[in-house]
Amino acid sequence: MPLVKVKEDETFEFALRRFKRKCEKSGILSELKKRQHYEKPSAKRKRKMLAARKKTLKRLAQERRMIG
Repeated sequence: MPLVKVKEDETFEFALRRFKRKCEKSGILSELKKRQHYEKPSAKRKRKMLAARKKTLKRLAQERRMIG
């Protein structure tokens, strides 16, 4: 859980901005979106396989650009 201590001369807006940044870096919002709806294990596997394939193809394309 991100914790932000507000300094004496700090404005609320700046402290809120720091808190939001810490939440984003810790991955709380992405985890919340992921847990918002149930995802079947088969759907999760399929999504991960597609992401891995996309990542591999992207890496191969980048290597081809460097070579050629």
